[in-house]
Amino acid sequence: MNASDSINIDELNKPYFVWFEENWIHDNVLHHHQKGQLVYVESGFQYITIEEKIYLLPQNHAVWIPPNAVHKTNSHSAKIKLMIMFAEVGAQESFYHEVNVFSVPPVLKEMIKYSEKWSKLMIRDHNESLFLKALFNELPRFAEHSLTFHISLPKDKRLDKVIEYLHNHYHREIKMEDLSDMALLSFRTLERIFKKETGLTLSKYQQMLRIIKSLEYLSSGNLTISETAYEVGYKSVQAYTRSFQAVMQLRPTDFIKTIQ
Repeated sequence: MNASDSINIDELNKPYFVWFEENWIHDNVLHHHQKGQLVYVESGFQYITIEEKIYLLPQNHAVWIPPNAVHKTNSHSAKIKLMIMFAEVGAQESFYHEVNVFSVPPVLKEMIKYSEKWSKLMIRDHNESLFLKALFNELPRFAEHSLTFHISLPKDKRLDKVIEYLHNHYHREIKMEDLSDMALLSFRTLERIFKKETGLTLSKYQQMLRIIKSLEYLSSGNLTISETAYEVGYKSVQAYTRSFQAVMQLRPTDFIKTIQ
């Protein structure tokens, strides 16, 4: 279920709207809202595509989606609790007009959970407006240490088979030169177009896929760091830790602390 299917968010005559669900099930249709949107994952994990970039929201993380940003939800864990809040934002600081993914600090987590009392409230409520105005006013401070784990989807159709192959075989040893045959391009041309479209080389893109997938495994709590490393294709925990730290700017053990 998508909130916009049964409630037109943009037609609500109120500056904020709270929408909480247990085991939230979305369709995967691209859409947008005039209001900005805060999505918080209390439990489970969720993939979200925003403006042709795929983001992973692990447990206890949130994403701020700017007003009018085209987005959709993708695959998610079997059981997920999402807390979604919409807010009108004006010409405020740049934070509100950019995508931000961040670990939710305890005080914001408590504020979000407190907001559940107004879930699906269709009419204006003075106390709701006062409380949520304070929450969204402080959101840039709560998200000061934003994370950037996302990958871009290329628009060039010549890269479709290459992208599909990388997404399906990221955990294997891939000879990148062989991918040029799929695209019917020379390897040099493929690398140039791929980097222009995604901002990454083929090998860096594979690294990002591995790390993002490992975040999913770590947030599920079903695999140890060592098991996760081998599951996503690393031959040693040390190699995985180095790669993780290069992408995330923190160690896997530090990341686990943020989701507990």
